[in-house]
Amino acid sequence: MDLNKKKVAFHTLGCKLNFAETSTIARSFPEDKFERVQANSKADIYVINTCSVTDAADKKCRQAIKKFIAISPNAFIAVVGCYAQLKPQEISSIKGVDLVLGTNEKFDIAAYAEGLNKKPDAEVHSLELSASNSFNQSYSMGSDRTRSFLKVQDGCDYWCSYCTIPRARGKSRNPDIQSIVGEAEKISETGVKEIVITGVNIGDFGKSTGGSFADLLRELVKVNGIERFRISSIEPNLLTDEIIEMTSENKKILPHFHIPLQSGSNKILGLMGRRYTREVFANRVTAVREKLPMAGIGADVIIGFPGETSADFDDTYSFIETLPLSYLHVFSFSERPDTVAENLPDKVPHGEKEVRSKKLIALSEKKSLYFYTSNIGLETKVLFERSRTEGLITGFTSNYLRVEYPWTSKLAGSVRNVKLTGLSSTGRLRVELTN
Repeated sequence: MDLNKKKVAFHTLGCKLNFAETSTIARSFPEDKFERVQANSKADIYVINTCSVTDAADKKCRQAIKKFIAISPNAFIAVVGCYAQLKPQEISSIKGVDLVLGTNEKFDIAAYAEGLNKKPDAEVHSLELSASNSFNQSYSMGSDRTRSFLKVQDGCDYWCSYCTIPRARGKSRNPDIQSIVGEAEKISETGVKEIVITGVNIGDFGKSTGGSFADLLRELVKVNGIERFRISSIEPNLLTDEIIEMTSENKKILPHFHIPLQSGSNKILGLMGRRYTREVFANRVTAVREKLPMAGIGADVIIGFPGETSADFDDTYSFIETLPLSYLHVFSFSERPDTVAENLPDKVPHGEKEVRSKKLIALSEKKSLYFYTSNIGLETKVLFERSRTEGLITGFTSNYLRVEYPWTSKLAGSVRNVKLTGLSSTGRLRVELTN
């Protein structure tokens, strides 16, 4: 241990995109001057990369800031990212915060990091993003990671009525395809076998360079050494037949689609400002199932949006019930400042949101169990994790089923052929190695 090095810790909240960006920020700290330590240990510098997608996310950010101030009262506290972009003054008012950097500024944090001293007041750099064309290429990497999150797109032009992401991250933009392929090649050199393609709205790829997301996939699969590419999330109106066809034909593109639904009521989708109807969503799910019968298909759903009546919720529930989805991510509507939805009438009471949420979560569990059991007896491939859990090694199948096997160190980080033999008491699938 070099006593002259400053200890720096990183903590990430929110989406896969944030994790990719935190990893890139961490690599910007020179190793000859900084020693990276775990976030729950004492450090000289804490970098907290924040999320602001819901009110609960804001609260978690504030709790994390106060937690690290308590762990190391004399540490330099830097808060960066979406929450810092949207509410810099709210963060700077927390006693102990030294630096607040917005979405673009956070990538310059290493320039602020040398010779840092506690400040009586926080220094704030959170610039307007509306005209931003900048793109900071990012990917996650770590010795304990079996997959890497690769950022291919940033920003959003959709302006849904409930969302602050366009204000937090700016307009939709992306680098050119060859730049992204170059990043994927760097990841391949580390031995990582799976890349998760991530961004704010990845289906919108090509806005600033031309081309399409399908064009990007076509080039990425040529990268040697990477065995699997997983699409993180894609809007239903941007999930094209070409993307589905490519997935069915190329084994490197995993048969797993996470498709935001948000509501099964066309009335509510309209109030949300979404760019599709429930019929379009159903059509995309059907198209996936026709080409890839055992694909994993997940969906995001927001319940309790202003104006959502009991009948509207029942409409959503019955619609989802008919669809061959394998899991749901259920969110209660969270009112965000300075959005259209903030001023919509007919708010849904908190208690009613909880009731509706529990119903959809139960439906999700039912669908997940059905999907897991329907895969028993099939042969597939699994990427095994590097961590040991209660004497077991776990991993994910191509279609996003979590499996377990007795701990075997040589499996860690490798892709293996397996047979899915049954459901474990942990809720994971048991496997046998077939090759």
